[in-house]
Amino acid sequence: MTSTPHFRFSRHAGLTLIEIIIAMAIIAVLAQIAIPAYEDYKESAKVKMAAQEIAAMGNTIEHYFDDNREYPDSLADVGLAGKLDPWERPYVYLNLTGANKGQARKDHNLVPINTYFDLYSTGKDGKSTGPLTAKASRDDVIYAHDGRYIGLASKF
Repeated sequence: MTSTPHFRFSRHAGLTLIEIIIAMAIIAVLAQIAIPAYEDYKESAKVKMAAQEIAAMGNTIEHYFDDNREYPDSLADVGLAGKLDPWERPYVYLNLTGANKGQARKDHNLVPINTYFDLYSTGKDGKSTGPLTAKASRDDVIYAHDGRYIGLASKF
């Protein structure tokens, strides 16, 4: 005859209220660390995506120039009308070879950052002004030095 094992239950078999509270506190602290890090990661990914899209758009605009010997008046002229950045806002393009020359974006020395056209995303806050040093422009993703720099205005 086989005997069945007998289980003995002690009063310490479960978790106490203090142990549960400590575990919840640890989870809360880890969440406070992980959530901002994840948000920073998502924002960094959006900046990289915008930079890649701006680089491709800049190449498209340069190809248009090669074919037509002039820069397009708008993104619609190169089939990019309505193109949205990762923050779901339209990219900004400005042809600087004509009447818009005085509207060029400027660096900290107030020197235009491009010769022929400006192309940028207004970034996370959706705001921008002409000089890159302005607070509203710091999160813009820009095409600068005629394509030799593409990235955050704050790092330019």
